[in-house]
Amino acid sequence: MSKFKKLLFTLIFIFIIEIILIYLGYKKSTENSLTINGYNPKKPLVLIADITLNELFVFQDNKCLKTYIISGGKPSTPSPIGTWKIISKDTWGEGFGGHWMGFNVPWGKYGIHGTIYPNSLGWNSSKGCIRMNNKDVAELYKIVKHNTPVIIYGGPYGDFGEYLRPIKPGMIGSDIYKLQQILKEKGYFKGEPNGIYNQWMIPSINKFQKEHNLPINNTIDKNFFKKLGVELID
Repeated sequence: MSKFKKLLFTLIFIFIIEIILIYLGYKKSTENSLTINGYNPKKPLVLIADITLNELFVFQDNKCLKTYIISGGKPSTPSPIGTWKIISKDTWGEGFGGHWMGFNVPWGKYGIHGTIYPNSLGWNSSKGCIRMNNKDVAELYKIVKHNTPVIIYGGPYGDFGEYLRPIKPGMIGSDIYKLQQILKEKGYFKGEPNGIYNQWMIPSINKFQKEHNLPINNTIDKNFFKKLGVELID
């Protein structure tokens, strides 16, 4: 091998080593830039989004590591109350603050993302997703892994949130998902719960109404819930 080739090989080798060191240094500095005190990357996290307070809590080892201001869904487009998992992560565009963490909700596409409207945070203003400040969601995105549990709390009555809303065909939500589960346990609903009040659910509703002397009108109201045994007690 000529001296020139040896010199060229040495320079290329040094260049590669420098690139690796720069990358490792950048990675280390990025990890150290996290402001979540006490976070251990080797232990699992649990996220709790309280849409009555509009705050998201990051838990690890039963300790709250950090709290973020968020916004939950409007009454007309409620957030999916219940316990879910992160099943997707992506770096979506500006409208989503550059980061997306999706849930395994069966009746729609819901997740945690940023927003270009920071004034929408702190109150229920979204279309059902959990909105965060862009810098906050970027920080959270770094540490949240696939299958991380996400508990969305919407009130003292579990999947029914803060009250029993009248339910009509075409509506979606956690309360419908829970209602389908109850009807399935009682032998009325034959399908798989999916949180959608569609045409396939109507026969089970009508059958229950008929057998319990309720008006057959497809609407699930307080009398329907009472006959079903669902009464909210705070």
